[in-house]
Amino acid sequence: MKFEIKVIAVMLLLVSASGVNAQQNPMYSQYMFNTMAINPAYAGSRNVVSATALHRNQWSGMDGAPKTTTLTIDAPFRNKRVGLGLQLINDQLGISKTTGAVLSYAYRIRMDKGSLAFGVQGSAVQYRADYTGVDLGNGGAYDPAFSENVNKMLFNFGTGVYYNSDKFYIGLSAQDLLNTRITEYEAPSDSTGGSFKNLHLFFATGYVFALDETFKLKPSVLVKGVKGAPVEADINAMLWVNDVIAVGAQYRTSADVAGILEIQATPQIRIGYSYDYSVTPLRNFNSGSHEIMLRYEFGFESGKILSPRYF
Repeated sequence: MKFEIKVIAVMLLLVSASGVNAQQNPMYSQYMFNTMAINPAYAGSRNVVSATALHRNQWSGMDGAPKTTTLTIDAPFRNKRVGLGLQLINDQLGISKTTGAVLSYAYRIRMDKGSLAFGVQGSAVQYRADYTGVDLGNGGAYDPAFSENVNKMLFNFGTGVYYNSDKFYIGLSAQDLLNTRITEYEAPSDSTGGSFKNLHLFFATGYVFALDETFKLKPSVLVKGVKGAPVEADINAMLWVNDVIAVGAQYRTSADVAGILEIQATPQIRIGYSYDYSVTPLRNFNSGSHEIMLRYEFGFESGKILSPRYF
């Protein structure tokens, strides 16, 4: 436990020293089941071939609201010292659509009570945006930012570090290390006009407390920052009953509250659902956000009793 407290302290210092502050990448309420989407060092950490599908319908009922679907698969290799992962992404937001893939590599170091991993990732996505179809509502005045559509491939990199044991995890990661230009135009007073893919930083940690033989409490926190937006935190707590069903709640700072339900249907299948309700004025224009998750794990030996995996 002393080691874990020291790790948390170091990670928090790194986050505060980074000076991070529009979120561009899709976000998930069930981030703890889609960790490879924010940290490549997570790949292979479950020690089996693990596949996760997740669909998020944000701000239901609002035209142009985000809709995100991901499929992630990762596995350990070389006596579990290496983890490899693949994530497929389809993200729609208003006039834009992003489709692509992310490859992740993690090198894992076995420690006394857990594993420490260092990871890297490379992404290739097709970004499309129908800027010319936007009604500017200003009598047809010319705006260089909406003068042409965008259809281009974007390449980027990320890195991360992740430590986990049976009851604890902590990770720090950075995505979009390249300041990739998304759109290009020259404004009268700025020859470098356009929009860019900004650096995203993530800090995540969680712990499982055994309350008794039946109940376990699993709190977790995700802190995220990107240039041009306030630092945001997801604060989550889940109560597990007999390691089969869990209910919980989440608060996203200045954004949403959420209810989450998880079911460990079989040792190989886990199902999750979350409903988010906005605490901003957006609640007047939508009926909430829905997110569903399905995880399947391969390679279990017949008749083998497995310890529950919480992360």
